Parts: sequence; structure tokens; C-alpha cells
Amino acid sequence: MPTLVNNEKNHPKKTKTPWPTKAAMEQIYKLNLWGGKETEFYSGEGSHHPAIVEPYIAAVKTFLDSFKEPITVCDLGCGDFNVGKQLVSYTAKYIAVDIVPSLIIRNKEKFKAANLEFRCLDIAKAQLPKADCAIVRQVLQHLSNAEIKSIVNNLANFNYIILTEHLPNGAFEPNKDIISGQANRLKVQSGVNLQASPFNLKIKKETQLSTVVLNNEKEVIKTTILQL
Repeated sequence: MPTLVNNEKNHPKKTKTPWPTKAAMEQIYKLNLWGGKETEFYSGEGSHHPAIVEPYIAAVKTFLDSFKEPITVCDLGCGDFNVGKQLVSYTAKYIAVDIVPSLIIRNKEKFKAANLEFRCLDIAKAQLPKADCAIVRQVLQHLSNAEIKSIVNNLANFNYIILTEHLPNGAFEPNKDIISGQANRLKVQSGVNLQASPFNLKIKKETQLSTVVLNNEKEVIKTTILQL
């Protein structure tokens, strides 16, 4: 923690093996694999530790406040909403999305605001809600490259992406593949970089928003704004 694929008759479609993300995330919450034994849903210390959350919230609030009129935000992977709840009032509309149905039901019951909406979607497969800005906070780091590529294809309609990733501190080989699940790429000394192969996301501008140093300066949680 802080140191702080034409001929369908002749060529039948192959059945694709579904990504394990939904089942994996449901298990994470059911078994409290990210901690929080005292609560039903807990998205880990990345969503709760003050040294991680507070600088992020402050930086994102400043960005949202920089617009003359409040913008619409889509939170892709909202988790237990401990972070998102602190940003709702800075937006015209806040659409919070997660893949776990029971989590979305719980969030709808617990968090209410006139400009707040929760949706249960698989962001790699579903058509995403229309919004000015997407928040993708410590989500891609848990997913396979194939799944991330599908998500990247869904991000084209946003003007901005606020992207947060847990990364090795210093130079590393980006985008080493993993199986979607609880862990991230730190175990293979890697991290997600959407502008690098195999994702090759084209952006107009990148702005660093906040950085939190962890684990005796061996790791960082970095938040950047990608303007598309």
C-alpha cells in the first residue's frame, strides 16, 4: 500500500469461448477476494484507501469543474461506488456501469440522485451509454488483451477518457497478456498502455492527472486524461 470473421453455409460460425470476467467478478465480491470482510461488496483498497482515493477525487473534481457547463460522465466499472459517489454532483449526468448484477442492484438501493443512473452491462460487448467522458478506473488492468481490445473499440464515441491503471514504477514492457480475473499485470512486471500495441488507441492529447506511489516506490497508480 501507499508509502505512503463468406459463406456461412460452407463455413459455420465458430462458437467463441466467453470471457470469464462476469463470473470472476461475481466470485471476487462473493468471497471478498479484495478484502472488506465486514461488507457484502468491497472493491478493494484502491477504492477505499485515503492515500489513493483522495488525490484522485481532488484531481477529477478539478477536471470536471473546468467545463463551463457540467458534462455527462459514464463510469465503466463503477464497483462498490465508494469513489463515484463523490463525483456525481460535479456532473450533468452520471451513468455508473458494472458487470455484476447483484452489485448494481445494491448500488441502486444505496445511492440515489436525480442525475445518477446505474446500468448492468458488459462493457466489452454492450453498446455503451452516450456521454462526454468515460471513467475507466483500475478496470483494464484485470482484463485480457482480447477483452481490452473490444472495450477500446467501444470507447470511440467519448470525447475524454479518465484512465487509471496500477503500473510498475519506471520502465516496463506494456500489455503482457493475462487471463481476466482478480489479479493484474504487476505479477508479470507489466501494465496497460492503450496507445501501445496491440491496442493502438489514437488520441489527440494526453494529460497526467494524478500519480500515487506505492510499495516502497516499486508501483504507481497513475491517472491520465486521454482526449479522443
